[in-house]
Amino acid sequence: MAPSRRRRCNTRLALLLLFVLLLLQELSAVASSDDAPCDFPAIFNFGDSNSDTGGLSALFAALPPPFGRTYFGMPAGRYSDGRLIIDFMAQSLGIRYLSPYLDSVGSNFTQGANFATAAATIRLANGSSDISPISLDVQMSEFEQFINRSQFVYNNIGGIYREILPKGEYFPRALYTFDIGQNDLVSKGYLANMTTEQVQAFVPDLMEKLSAAIQRVYRLGGRYFWVHNTAPLGCLTYAVVLRPDIAAPKDDAGCSVAYNTGARFFNARLNETVARLRASLPDATLTYVDVYSAKYKLFSQAKQLGFRDPLRVCCGYGGGEYNFDRNIRCGGRMEVNGTSVLAGKSCEDPSRSVGWDGVHFTEAANKFVYDQIVDGKLSDPPVPLRLACRWGGRR
Repeated sequence: MAPSRRRRCNTRLALLLLFVLLLLQELSAVASSDDAPCDFPAIFNFGDSNSDTGGLSALFAALPPPFGRTYFGMPAGRYSDGRLIIDFMAQSLGIRYLSPYLDSVGSNFTQGANFATAAATIRLANGSSDISPISLDVQMSEFEQFINRSQFVYNNIGGIYREILPKGEYFPRALYTFDIGQNDLVSKGYLANMTTEQVQAFVPDLMEKLSAAIQRVYRLGGRYFWVHNTAPLGCLTYAVVLRPDIAAPKDDAGCSVAYNTGARFFNARLNETVARLRASLPDATLTYVDVYSAKYKLFSQAKQLGFRDPLRVCCGYGGGEYNFDRNIRCGGRMEVNGTSVLAGKSCEDPSRSVGWDGVHFTEAANKFVYDQIVDGKLSDPPVPLRLACRWGGRR
């Protein structure tokens, strides 16, 4: 081969090798980017007692002991003996536990805020003592006010407020979490003497209102949404005890078939609603999270998972099958010989119980559910929490 021709071949080979190397570097960079966590700077949460970190306690009477006994060593506004799923989520993302928006003492909102309150509903509250006045639409109004007021104070007053309020750039990069609907189905549905068919009839209205709330957050700049479905209601002790007619028949786990039928109907419509929002909000990333399956596993496989009878309440009164008395709940007191004594006591080891007070879960159960959902295997799309800013693993 002539020298000039050999040089041309060598040049082409070198260029080809350079191209291949550049292509491999580009693919490696893309793969690395796909694996990198989303780096959420904040979480803004909306919901009910499943994720309330102290909103209702700040608004009305504070929770009494033994709430909070396992982790905080005292009542911490959470309806559990310790941490909730939202606490474990925040912790895993390097975010401080969320302060309730309604708590004026000691709150720090630099990495988000919690608008959830126990007994909250998607629909407007109707004055019932079992329902919080801070329904989802009120939480949305609070959030909008929070954006406007926090940024005015942050930018115009500064000082100490820059140490307890979020930066404006955090709002479009934050994760927005929703966990609400249980009280609409139970308190405003089944416990208001409705049948499963009647409960199912108002679910479309719930979906419209929840969809409107997510779209409102989107208009305010939110782009990343993590939406929990509702629990297996027929496995919650209070639901079984307070409507025994609805509670029968029961499945092999001891859970009410009717209640769980209503919950699954709600969840199916919620999944459809989230899918429609993906189509109508192209710049948003929405993740539907099936906590129902994780929670049902707690009841159906309790013994294999190291728990005792899952429907028997840890913190309650009365003994019997469920250790649940509708009139003396966890932390409740009664008069004995003219003296007020604690009657609604905690069991010795809450970590062996699934149900804390007949309505809510123990910290151990909440941690189990978190472990089931954090990697995305129960999500649609199946994206882990740390990648919840991506659609199918990509931005």
